[in-house]
Amino acid sequence: MQAYRASLLRFDAAGQPVFDEDGLLVVGPDADGRQRVQDAGDFATVAARHPGVAVTHWPGRILSPGFVDMHIHFPQTDIIGAPADGLLPWLENYTFPAESQFADPAHSAEVAEVFFDELLRNGVTTSLTFATSHPQSVQAFFEAARRRQLRMITGKVLQDRHSPDGVRDQTEQSLIDTESLIRQWHNVDRLGYAITPRFAPTSTDAQLRGAGELAAKYPDTWIHSHVAENKDEVKWARELFPQARSYLDVYAGFGLMRERAVYAHCIHFDDDDRRLMRETKTATAVSPTSNLFLGSGFFDFEGADRIGYRYGLASDVGGGTSFSPFATMLAAYYAGREGQTKPGVSIPPSQLWWRHTGGAARALGLDGVIGNLQPGCEADFVVIDPKATPLLARKTALANNLEELLFAMIVLGDDRLIERTVISQALAD
Repeated sequence: MQAYRASLLRFDAAGQPVFDEDGLLVVGPDADGRQRVQDAGDFATVAARHPGVAVTHWPGRILSPGFVDMHIHFPQTDIIGAPADGLLPWLENYTFPAESQFADPAHSAEVAEVFFDELLRNGVTTSLTFATSHPQSVQAFFEAARRRQLRMITGKVLQDRHSPDGVRDQTEQSLIDTESLIRQWHNVDRLGYAITPRFAPTSTDAQLRGAGELAAKYPDTWIHSHVAENKDEVKWARELFPQARSYLDVYAGFGLMRERAVYAHCIHFDDDDRRLMRETKTATAVSPTSNLFLGSGFFDFEGADRIGYRYGLASDVGGGTSFSPFATMLAAYYAGREGQTKPGVSIPPSQLWWRHTGGAARALGLDGVIGNLQPGCEADFVVIDPKATPLLARKTALANNLEELLFAMIVLGDDRLIERTVISQALAD
């Protein structure tokens, strides 16, 4: 076993923060050799339970769960910050041309390495990730993640219509490829497969039906798509699927809403949509930097909490503008405060942090596995330097409580806060 001494942030079962200014995190292998948290808490109390354990002391640092990004596109790494008039023009002018390059295994492998370097540099230890419609992109992603011992989820994108040459797939072959990739990669080491229709307008009924059948056949896989991001997209979906009550209801009709189903955005919802999310245990990946960048709208946090369905935070790179969880949390705070198009709320800093760690893990169906530093969780965590910049050092020193400390880091922080990211005791500086 190995122990780490520093300030320690974790969360209780209700998502409330538990903070030890002088804490001890004890990590060791389980029966299968996977590194897990064995004990955590106040230094004096935990150290007494583990006499003789080797302790690494990181004075002035904070140990926090690794961040969980609920929705990100690894093939869009190179188009982050590309200007566009909105979602649909952005897809046409930047996204689809970039993604067409992932038919090349070498290009897929190169970008996967850059992508994981960026995630780890920013303290993100798990992501639910879009690949492209090319199986090569999925192979490259999983191979790179496996080498790094990461817990990662992805899947081949399904898009058999309303897509240009180079990214459009063939209905029957797309489903054959999906099942083959599930059998090859799902639950291998720390990897998981996500059945991934791009969004309803780019899939035929036959493809969506086939995706739903695979989701039923492999119930512990994930389902990953987009819904109700922008008003033009909502209008388009209504025209293509007139029999559905709403855009979200399209997915329900094809058996694509269940536990471990995650839909990005979910902005243009009514309460019937929110209740459908709750009843099916489907989750939202809230992507505020992307929504602000593309002018899509503001996620209704009050509506989600009032109805009571699962959600967590996501970067949505490359529509999103930063790999940094601090940028995402700050944008979520801005989106929550907006009160002209929906009720405005002020989200407590600890809840922003929870929604990007343990809350996101819970929304993914991985509660107690990742996103927390309670005993039994896999030992993915970040070492944070709250004095990483002169202004941060000044501001965090003035914090009177945990909420002020966390908020200072959310507002002023970036990748410089992450001193190191620890994956099963492997250090990535």
